[in-house]
Amino acid sequence: MGATILPDLGTEILIPVCALIGIGFALVQWVIVSKVTVSTDKLSSASGDGKHGSYAEALIEEEEGISDHSVVNKCAEIQNAISEGATSFLFTEYQYVGVFMVAFAILIFLFLGSVEGFSTKSQACTYDSSKMCKPALATAVFSTISFLLGGVTSVVSGFLGMKIATYANARTTLEARKGVGKAFIVAFRSGAVMGFLLAANGLLVLFIAINLFKLYYGDDWEGLFEAITGYGLGGSSMALFGRVGGGIYTKAADVGADLVGKVERNIPEDDPRNPAVIADNVGDNVGDIAGMGSDLFGSYAESSCAALVVASISSFGVNHELTAMLYPLLVSSVGILVCLLTTLFATDFFEVKAVKEIEPALKKQLVISTVLMTFGIALVSWIALPSTFTIFNFGIQKEVQSWQLFLCVGVGLWAGLIIGFVTEYYTSNAYSPVQDVADSCRTGAATNVIFGLALGYKSVIIPIFAIAVSIFVSFSFAAMYGIAVAALGMLSTIATGLAIDAYGPISDNAGGIAEMAGMSHRIRERTDALDAAGNTTAAIGKGFAIGSAALVSLALFGAFVSRAGISTVDVLTPKVFIGLLVGAMLPYWFSAMTMKSVGSAALKMVEEVRRQFNTIPGLMEGTAKPDYATCVKISTDASIKEMIPPGALVMLTPLIVGILFGVETLSGVLAGSLVSGVQIAISASNTGGAWDNAKKYIEAGASEHARTLGPKGSDPHKAAVIGDTVGDPLKDTSGPSLNILIKLMAVESLVFAPFFATHGGLLFKIF
Repeated sequence: MGATILPDLGTEILIPVCALIGIGFALVQWVIVSKVTVSTDKLSSASGDGKHGSYAEALIEEEEGISDHSVVNKCAEIQNAISEGATSFLFTEYQYVGVFMVAFAILIFLFLGSVEGFSTKSQACTYDSSKMCKPALATAVFSTISFLLGGVTSVVSGFLGMKIATYANARTTLEARKGVGKAFIVAFRSGAVMGFLLAANGLLVLFIAINLFKLYYGDDWEGLFEAITGYGLGGSSMALFGRVGGGIYTKAADVGADLVGKVERNIPEDDPRNPAVIADNVGDNVGDIAGMGSDLFGSYAESSCAALVVASISSFGVNHELTAMLYPLLVSSVGILVCLLTTLFATDFFEVKAVKEIEPALKKQLVISTVLMTFGIALVSWIALPSTFTIFNFGIQKEVQSWQLFLCVGVGLWAGLIIGFVTEYYTSNAYSPVQDVADSCRTGAATNVIFGLALGYKSVIIPIFAIAVSIFVSFSFAAMYGIAVAALGMLSTIATGLAIDAYGPISDNAGGIAEMAGMSHRIRERTDALDAAGNTTAAIGKGFAIGSAALVSLALFGAFVSRAGISTVDVLTPKVFIGLLVGAMLPYWFSAMTMKSVGSAALKMVEEVRRQFNTIPGLMEGTAKPDYATCVKISTDASIKEMIPPGALVMLTPLIVGILFGVETLSGVLAGSLVSGVQIAISASNTGGAWDNAKKYIEAGASEHARTLGPKGSDPHKAAVIGDTVGDPLKDTSGPSLNILIKLMAVESLVFAPFFATHGGLLFKIF
């Protein structure tokens, strides 16, 4: 054991300063994006007072006879419609989620408070009965507070992301008239705003919560960090509803728009004549931005909480070494600085000038951030850890050296990069897997679906090996703490990951606005190129989320087993084995619910879009306006109604199993859901991403092979659209939501572990 180089005061200053730098950098990026003007008011006043020239110069060059006024007016109008639709949906969703949050907070308080009969007397510490810790009632109160704090932070993260995305979409469209490089910069800067705000806010709120809780808990760090786990539970429970609700919304609109518009009516994607087009664009923001933001915030909060809980009962917590204890937060702090430097490579140091440079520029972000972060982790491990320390490992203290912990974080970081590149290989149309899927469209939709499913299953192999190696290395070196910090390593570059992830939906919206505003084919080609790269980066983001979820839930599982007092989890005992089977089944049940929800909502959407085309005179000719509002209402109503059953399945399963069958069966359920959930999530996300990019490969017609399959409207293209439609709920609803399922059940089990250990297993007690 020994002292750390970085003093405690230095830690207390460094973490909030890094968080504030992240927030400041996000605001700077937002100010730069806001300089691209989209304002109908200014335009009308400019034309009215004769100052048209000076205002037009600040905008865009004239192009192909389209006046600045009409185009910018149209873009502003569409942007407002998308923003209003997204805001309205999120407010409706948050009302329902708010009721759930309050109800679940009361449940946490009642269950945890009842462990010691709501006693206010100090109790013997869980891991060292010779010491006295704060009462169980205190854990109940502070767990409830941290749950609400995590939930609110998650909701705010998602909402801010949506606001930024809807602010940036039309600006990206307008900049596309100047060139693909200008549009790329606007979309990427906007993504960076969301990435840095979310990473910095999550870190700052967690740091402040720890310091406030410490005022009460004092030296009882075991109780303090057990109470903090509610923060991760709050973050992930909100993310679940955000991902599922937003995913159902966006895919109902997308499937309805594609099936009727592209396949039946043979009109382009995002054609303003399509009644579902506004709902489709709103969906990108509420599902892929707000839901994804809440999801990755939940992963970050849970991995931090898992590491802190395990560390609190190791030498860091026992000896009250604050700097070493807050090592996970220091890793995240340095991650913000590393991501800041990495972002400058895309926005300032190098300029994207051609379409073919977009995807490499985004991939370089991943590589640069990973390389720089490796040095960052080495530095933090050197200054913030004693040279030797002990880590709690199922009842014994395991001796670990600081360089071993550096390797644990590093292996998680590099495993994330490997998962990212494998995901890119299987979902980008620059490589043979997606091109083979596109080629299979020559013989119809059936072969396209077969090839796509095979691709998705195959794409699981290398990520699982990467996760397996990470688990083996990190557990060998530092037990469950090693796995927790490996997950944190994978998420240490979350600001960059979110920036390239949010870039995708912003570019997708920009393309939709270009089509609806009647811009030229040239502009649409540029936005399509941005969008195709965004599809791949979105798939990479999902890969990161799923990989980190596997590590996070395993670390939480370890903490749960320790906290519940289980010495070993023996799969040969009936109690555990039945749990394994049921747990492995849950991701299938959950996927069935979410996919059917998308299907039933899409069915209503298809019927409505068909009705409008058949009954509104002049709609197909473009002389009449469609009724966008009805389609937005269908998506909103369906997603709010349909998000509740899958959410209830995930939230109630640990409670029912823990209360009725006890902690051993629950440990089996957690292990089973982790093992099957990760596989399904990766294959679903990659299958959907591959089908989407196979369709875009045919539409772009960039190679000789692609041109033989096209153009738009050809039979192979229609087969590709059907594949993309089948893949939509897989990649944007079921797949991304599954990683929340495995994390959320694990963190919920950990929070309720004291109650389950004391009062659980009612059925086995009766019989």
